[in-house]
Amino acid sequence: MQENQIVIDAIINGEKVKTEKQEPRENPARPSEIVGFAPVNTREDAIRAINAANDAFAIWKETSIEDRIERMKKAIEKIKDATPEISKLLSREHGKPLYDAEGEIGVSLMWMEFACNNAQEVLSSEILEHETGKTIIAHDPLGVVAAITPWNYPLSLSTIKIAPALLAGNTMVLKPSPLAPLAVSKVVELIAEEFPNGVLNLVHGEADVGVELTSNPNIAKIAFTGGTGTAKHIMKAAADTIKNMTLELGGNDAAIILKDFDVNDERAMRRLVISNFLTAGQICMIAKRVYVDKEIYDQFVDKYLEVANKWIRVGNPFNKDVTIGPVNNLKQMEYVQSLIDDAKSKGAKVIKLGKVLDKEIFNEGYFMQPTVVLDADYQDRIVVEEQFGPAVPILPFDNDEHAVELVNDSIYGLTSSVWGEEEHAIKVAKRIQAGTTMINTAAVQGLDVRFPFGGVKQSGIGREYGKEGLLAYTDTHVINVPINGELPYIPE
Repeated sequence: MQENQIVIDAIINGEKVKTEKQEPRENPARPSEIVGFAPVNTREDAIRAINAANDAFAIWKETSIEDRIERMKKAIEKIKDATPEISKLLSREHGKPLYDAEGEIGVSLMWMEFACNNAQEVLSSEILEHETGKTIIAHDPLGVVAAITPWNYPLSLSTIKIAPALLAGNTMVLKPSPLAPLAVSKVVELIAEEFPNGVLNLVHGEADVGVELTSNPNIAKIAFTGGTGTAKHIMKAAADTIKNMTLELGGNDAAIILKDFDVNDERAMRRLVISNFLTAGQICMIAKRVYVDKEIYDQFVDKYLEVANKWIRVGNPFNKDVTIGPVNNLKQMEYVQSLIDDAKSKGAKVIKLGKVLDKEIFNEGYFMQPTVVLDADYQDRIVVEEQFGPAVPILPFDNDEHAVELVNDSIYGLTSSVWGEEEHAIKVAKRIQAGTTMINTAAVQGLDVRFPFGGVKQSGIGREYGKEGLLAYTDTHVINVPINGELPYIPE
């Protein structure tokens, strides 16, 4: 094994479990460099993990909320202490710049702390005294949760599930993506150490492991973040046992630039550029298509290019001057390039943005120079498909009605943004079909963990973050205690 390579293990019932087969994880900035190895678990391993979680649930569900919170707070402190190590590992295996990796850990901790601070109030039973007696509204844990998480934000999209699930009294089996398995496994290990054996289990593997996690009768809930296509298979696998689900899926999030938007507001324009290209555009809630009122379209494009060329600096994720690293994997890079090529072949204008700071590593890794696409057709692939990479189309619209029609003409509805005078922007925002709409900001910059997040249409089911994100891991249990249990109209 080379220097700086790490090997991670599965965690089943509190024990590290080694496997015969291991999967290497490359550094997308230098694909010849292997960062570490993740286990390839079998379906039998998944069954063992589910059974361990099921056994642990019988005891864990009876523990006090105070005990659960105290354990989670200890885990939070351990993650804080390990942040320098974890952020470097995440940057190496994922490709995101170091500042971005540190930011992801920050968002994860922010949510975990919110969950701890609000769990007792949100999850405690409510007792209502009324004229007919008393009603208790309890929030019971569900059981074993299967969490399946993606590669783009592996830490935050795992902790967004772990914290509320365990605080509510559930147990969990988590399966991360093989395209970013290392840093998240370190975080899961730190959390699992603070909880009884079997409460938090970690498995890796291929499709057979995922099938077991989504179909096993001992799984009470599936928490999945990923593609809409995969979610359809998950729903089919879960159908026989009618499992509870939270699905945060794909999006083709739009930004509407109204005619009263100040194109000379450089800070606002910078926020928009960042909302297009942060994490090389590989965020579910990134602004993936930009619609601009035709009255300001030319001015907008000129200023956008100016600001984008200042902020975008592509290169080695460990270079402190770099703002954008490589795409996470070769398949994704080739897909994004195919969208650009398709638009170009149909007459669209393709403009590369920013500077390449590390040309040698750029040619070696999965790098793409961020690209803006002008003069595309509204139905071109780069407009209607979720590109999930550093390429964004900018298109004109005729009026507000036209803009709303263009935005809503999609199977997706995760987030959106409207940019302009506040009252005008809010008026337009109310007509957009999306789980979240942000005003004069977008993507992670407008995310607030205190409030619910999720999509409409084929962008998902259920909500994460906020108090709703805690309650999503419970069943509402109503206990009625009437003064007199007899119905008044039943004869003696």
